Amino acid sequence: MTDPKPQFRIGNGYDIHRLVPGRALIIGGVTLTHPDGLGLDGHSDADVLSHAVMDALLGALSLGDIGKYFPPEDPKWSGADSLFLLEQVVGFIKEQGWRVVNVDAVVVAERPKLKPYIDHMKNNLAARMALEPGFVGVKATTNERLGPEGREEGISSQAVVLLEKS
Repeated sequence: MTDPKPQFRIGNGYDIHRLVPGRALIIGGVTLTHPDGLGLDGHSDADVLSHAVMDALLGALSLGDIGKYFPPEDPKWSGADSLFLLEQVVGFIKEQGWRVVNVDAVVVAERPKLKPYIDHMKNNLAARMALEPGFVGVKATTNERLGPEGREEGISSQAVVLLEKS
């Protein structure tokens, strides 16, 4: 008798982008204003929250990372909307016969304060993953002035996802 295949898979994801002048600051699909006019550097829109969620989704099924599907050397993805990319990744998950159950994520940034925007970010992610907002957790924290986030050199995000066999 063989062991049944697991009906659930867990994945985690991480992303960090440098803060630079002359770029938009987009997190969870929300355009924010940094007090020093900084934004996140990256090939796409550099949305660290969406990127961490995508990597968690792909990792849960051992499908690699977002660079495999949206390579930074491909000009087609220059400035790409990360919420659009998230929809594509959810499509890959469905093609493999899985569905997203829930997501929990945290964004680490000293400034700007993210609390007023958390519900908007959560709703954006939920809509693109076809989930009720209650199945998407988004939190924000500072790094207490420690590390690259604390020195305001960058902003990072971590995410965990649960997938269920459809």
